[in-house]
Amino acid sequence: MKRSDIMLQSWLVARPSDADAPALLEHHWRELAPLASELRVRGWGSRISYSRKVFVPLTQLCRDVCHYCTFAKVPRHLEKPYLEPEDVLRIARDGAALGCKEVLFTLGDQPERRYARAREALARLGFSTTLDYLEHVAGLVLRETGLLPHLNPGLMDAAQLARLRRVAPSMGIMLESASQRLCERGGPHFGSPDKLPAHRLETLRLAGEARVPMTSGILIGIGETRRERIDALLALRELADRHGHIQEIIVQNFRAKPGTRMHDAPEPSRDELCWTIAVARLIFGPGMSIQAPPNLYGGDLTELIAAGINDWGGVSPLTPDHVNPEAPWPHLDRLAADTARADCDLVERLTVYPRYVQARDEWLAAETQTPVLRLADGAGLARVGHWSPGSAVAASADDLRDVPLVVHSGADSLSPPSGESVNLPGTTRRRSEIGALIARATSGIELDENGIAELFTARGVDFVAVCAAADRQRRQSVGDTVSYAVVRNINYTNVCLYKCGFCAFSKGRAHEDLRGKPYLVDLGEIRRRVTETWQRGGTEVCMQGGIHPSFTGQTYLDICRAAKDAVPEMHVHAFSPLEVTHGAHTLGISVAEFLAELKHAGLGSLPGTAAEILDDTIRRELAPDKLDTQGWLDVIAQAHRAGLPTTSTIMFGHIESYVHWARHLLHLRRLQQDSGGLTEFVPLPFVHMEAPMYLRGRARRGPSLRETLLMHAVARLVLDPLLCNIQVSWVKLGGDWAQRCLQSGANDLGGTLMNESISRAAGAAHGQEFAPAQMQQLAAAIGRPSRQRNTLYGDVSAERIECAHRAAPLSASYNAPIARRTAPVPA
Repeated sequence: MKRSDIMLQSWLVARPSDADAPALLEHHWRELAPLASELRVRGWGSRISYSRKVFVPLTQLCRDVCHYCTFAKVPRHLEKPYLEPEDVLRIARDGAALGCKEVLFTLGDQPERRYARAREALARLGFSTTLDYLEHVAGLVLRETGLLPHLNPGLMDAAQLARLRRVAPSMGIMLESASQRLCERGGPHFGSPDKLPAHRLETLRLAGEARVPMTSGILIGIGETRRERIDALLALRELADRHGHIQEIIVQNFRAKPGTRMHDAPEPSRDELCWTIAVARLIFGPGMSIQAPPNLYGGDLTELIAAGINDWGGVSPLTPDHVNPEAPWPHLDRLAADTARADCDLVERLTVYPRYVQARDEWLAAETQTPVLRLADGAGLARVGHWSPGSAVAASADDLRDVPLVVHSGADSLSPPSGESVNLPGTTRRRSEIGALIARATSGIELDENGIAELFTARGVDFVAVCAAADRQRRQSVGDTVSYAVVRNINYTNVCLYKCGFCAFSKGRAHEDLRGKPYLVDLGEIRRRVTETWQRGGTEVCMQGGIHPSFTGQTYLDICRAAKDAVPEMHVHAFSPLEVTHGAHTLGISVAEFLAELKHAGLGSLPGTAAEILDDTIRRELAPDKLDTQGWLDVIAQAHRAGLPTTSTIMFGHIESYVHWARHLLHLRRLQQDSGGLTEFVPLPFVHMEAPMYLRGRARRGPSLRETLLMHAVARLVLDPLLCNIQVSWVKLGGDWAQRCLQSGANDLGGTLMNESISRAAGAAHGQEFAPAQMQQLAAAIGRPSRQRNTLYGDVSAERIECAHRAAPLSASYNAPIARRTAPVPA
């Protein structure tokens, strides 16, 4: 093997040093492409991202005179020196209506330092500098539209960066070239003081110190040499390594434009662009996002992916590329198809990249965190579509594109009840890592948390493959029958000592603005509801509530005895691990002793609620005063040892990420391996509408449809055959999407409920009784039989089934209103 080949292979392990990087000059891009592609896959998998945005040319005045630029204009060629605030908001709102999430502000460098007309226009607007005005209009966009500004204003000092950081989660400044030679007389940057490389690198350095996620890059073909490109990339790498703030490197090719001094300059060849992209990937390694604009490349776009890019940059369905108006954006469907031809998935991102979204307390100003969260999914990418758990709003076209039903080539597919299909553009080839993970999971091998988290990233054909594999696994484990139970929920109080950020049900001193008034159901009303439940064919009452300040362990014993006194045959499914811990503490006995007393009082099983996310970094933010992860697991394990089976749950789609979902599933899998006492797993998508943490801007608006379906599918792959029952919450999803979950690994519809308060309090449109006939119709619509079950998944008697089907209408329930502090539940 030649020395140069040995050196190339070594760069798969470690990036080329500054001294070794010039060796890249010896190689054609097609020699570099296999290494660049491997590095891209290591860092980004098969995902090629883009940002759906609108472009706002705030001003085309500029004090620089770059000899290739048609964006900058002199005052006499402009009707207005600056866009008015109303113009900016109109563009942003039009973009929002088309699903855009970013507003890219393009503008010249400090034109007021050159043109009196710029100073006069700014004065009329009430500002002294262009950057002051930019801060104002970017803030308007952020506050009034929720779209995320990305700012490209040129040179900035530390104070300006600090101010603009409050209105924009990301900014950018192209280095273009590190060659001082290009700024000399005859060069393309002569007469452009803001293009001096040292000044632009200084702005980037200050941005790193200010913790601003930045975009930068180089412009090739303006007279620089290949060696000078390498020098520019190395200068950017040094800053990125030092501060960690450069989120993407753009490799942009020069386009000759009529009316400029460089109108007849030769444009770089396609090979030249691909070589530079491959060199950038090798210099920066797998972790950096490398971008090339798709509208500026005249060849096959798959070549750019082969060369090492993982991002197409901003693509607008509304506005042109104002810097390169002669080059229209490719339609997103075409871009998706071209991406698919490279065996990759096109994914939408935000203006700020996922790792900065996940570490938002470090990288985002307080003013931008809420808008970013509202637009993000669990991976920190763009949340696709308008659907939210609990909402009565129908899924949008974007939602449906994100959850394809059929792969056109005839690969694994899921058939919707109506028979419609959604074709995936291009290839039906799966990502190898997704296929390997599915194979390992279905063979019973425990996946690690990174593997499980990777399954949650599945899109397109891989999404279909995960859901189809889960559906096959479900069929093998529990068959085709969809089960359900006739159940009544009794939430006996909504007063709670705890201040959980996600809970809209609890009412206390800090929650007076939330739905409903404080109440406490007395024991007589509990007995009446239990009796009515039995008369209507019910086999279970599920009883949970807030931790009322007057409640003790005796309260829970009394509630349990009241239910069993009313109907001895009724299964009592009650008390979360937090309630059990509270009850034991108030009686001064151990959890094990209290569980034994509850069992003696008639408790049959426990709901595995209050789990939220079984990861303490997340639990501390959601509910810092509640049980930690190990505390929750210990109570559940002790219940199993006491002969009390439990369910298990996850509440997902708020502040956590896919790796936290993976850890949660692994905790449950290992718990089930040890105790075997879990009867089912119930994914509970976060209902955001009235949740305090969402109203304070500290949470996402629940999982996307794709994430919701994958939670049921991945849970089946991870937990089966140790835990075979995966339940879908029709309360959170409604009937249509409950059906789709039943086609993605779930086998159970849960309870008919009769009454439900918690999801309704959070803003869900669903949640009242879903009668047995409706359960049966829902299953039959997807060609599946159904059966009424009991709490522990056994059969119920014909008498219970008959009662359930001829149930009389529910009587009105009575929740006795109370002051915040009252005596224990009265008899």
